[in-house]
Amino acid sequence: MYQITVWVDESDQYENRFTEVANSDGTISHTKVRGEVYVVGTPQDAAHFNNMEGGILDAHVAVGLLVNALRQLGWHVEEVTEPRITALEGRAVELEQHQVAITGSVALTNSLKFPFNNSQKSVALSHALENANYDVVILSVTATGNPGEIEVTDRQTNGFKMAFTGSASSVTVTYAVIGGYNQ
Repeated sequence: MYQITVWVDESDQYENRFTEVANSDGTISHTKVRGEVYVVGTPQDAAHFNNMEGGILDAHVAVGLLVNALRQLGWHVEEVTEPRITALEGRAVELEQHQVAITGSVALTNSLKFPFNNSQKSVALSHALENANYDVVILSVTATGNPGEIEVTDRQTNGFKMAFTGSASSVTVTYAVIGGYNQ
């Protein structure tokens, strides 16, 4: 199981104070003057960064397993220059009794200049779910520009809202909705 690192910023009495020493070769050396140390920060070293890399690798493996399970359920995978999944839009795929995955895609547009963004769009589901306790899995993202993060908000039984946080002018997102049914 992945153990998270809670990163803590170092805090000391003199946040931006340095002493300056002229070196014999004409250069100048700066040495931090710390004063009293209020909080000792998290070390930035190989152990912490390798833990993070391991967690990222684990997440990618988990997504790979999910994609493989979706392939086995009959979703079509199209190989392009970079692999992406093309789901059968609007198709309901039986997962278990009372569980359905709804797939689709949505085109998001942004007419504002970064850092402003008006890409949020309401996404209607092909049919209402029993509850709003479902996950929206992002299967692929195609963008004109930098899409940033894809955000899913305001889950309801008949739909949700989706937006991107980056500076792209347009983004197309293929998604799968999993869950939303009472057991």
